[in-house]
Amino acid sequence: MNNFHKTQFENGLRLVSVPIKNSESLTCLILVGTGSKYETKDVKGMSHFLEHMFFKGTQKRPDTLTISEVLDSVGGQYNAFTSKEMTGYWAKVDKKHLDTALDWISDIFLHSKFESEEIEKEKGVVIEELNMYLDMPTVHVEELFEELLYGDQPAGWRIVGDKETIQAYNREKLMQYFESHYSSKNVVVCIAGDIELKEIEEKTKKYFGAIRTADVLDKAKVKERQQKPEILLHEKKTDQTHFCLGVRTYDLFDKRRYALKLLAVMLGGNMSSRLFINVREKNGLAYSIHTSADASTDTGYLVTQAGIDGKNLEKSIQLILKEYKDFKDHKVSQKELQKAKDYLRGSTALSLESSDSQASFYALQELLEGEIMTPAEKMKKIDEVTPEDIQAVAQDIFKSEKLNLSFIGPFDDTTKKQLDKILTI
Repeated sequence: MNNFHKTQFENGLRLVSVPIKNSESLTCLILVGTGSKYETKDVKGMSHFLEHMFFKGTQKRPDTLTISEVLDSVGGQYNAFTSKEMTGYWAKVDKKHLDTALDWISDIFLHSKFESEEIEKEKGVVIEELNMYLDMPTVHVEELFEELLYGDQPAGWRIVGDKETIQAYNREKLMQYFESHYSSKNVVVCIAGDIELKEIEEKTKKYFGAIRTADVLDKAKVKERQQKPEILLHEKKTDQTHFCLGVRTYDLFDKRRYALKLLAVMLGGNMSSRLFINVREKNGLAYSIHTSADASTDTGYLVTQAGIDGKNLEKSIQLILKEYKDFKDHKVSQKELQKAKDYLRGSTALSLESSDSQASFYALQELLEGEIMTPAEKMKKIDEVTPEDIQAVAQDIFKSEKLNLSFIGPFDDTTKKQLDKILTI
């Protein structure tokens, strides 16, 4: 039995309803199929900037204070986010405030004014957000890793954009982007909580009846080329060296992604993973080290990230590469694989306890993949993975010519050349 219900209205708008019996909280989430991968050079960061502008005033609620007070006055939570392929807006409230949440979120989404004066003010806010991320090496090194993978194309650009482009924004550019990328045809509304399906359908029609129905622009196809290990160094005086070491992998539609997810867990997904034990516990080289697998509609990668003393950079990389190679050369035991499966089963169950996480789980699949699997269906795919599947994926992805390393620290090209010699599996 499905834990969700999907409705598609005549105008193309999709509604995903997720009934959660006895839930006291209720979440309204709007996902739009646009993000930084949909941008062009002259509007880098516009998806993210536009997201900010939805909170600056509508005809009904003319300024930020009036907008914020609506949900603050009932103890609600609300925010928005932008990624490479989507932009999201959400409100989470006590279930008795369903209409308040729907009225509020539909108002900012459909009736924002995008005033020139507010655009000018928000430039300063977003540039300070960019500066904040540049001062956070754990975030910056991830951006550098994607820049290394994809280069000067939308997939390799920062989501927040760059200072020069942000400064050049104006209302005309913003409206042009909005009208080319926001439409009923690429929007998913998801409502999760203790709800009645018929009532939710009727309310969605009522509150989102005025949504635009124009055609939208698609994103450019990502180009990937790599023939040898690649390194990107950002030279900066830091107390700790931060690095990302990883490989190109699979997109959201590749069946091997389930084996890849388990491989990432066994490598560095928790405190009993191989890299946590070997790099942190046995060698004392890092406080934080983890491995994750990232997948989008047309790209994917596996990456290990850590912060270490600069003098231990080479040793840390060699230890990670040794584990990568071990997965290639040897099949994992059934015991280790089962532990990873049980970890995913348990962590998935815990992560889906709230209405907002349930909304995200179902809506993201609908927006990016066009079909929805329940947690049980996903776990069935995970359970089917064999030690042979893990080894086949490892042998496919852990190749010297697929390796990529980004790092931040007080180094020069001499260090880069030394690392170039050890980047081999």
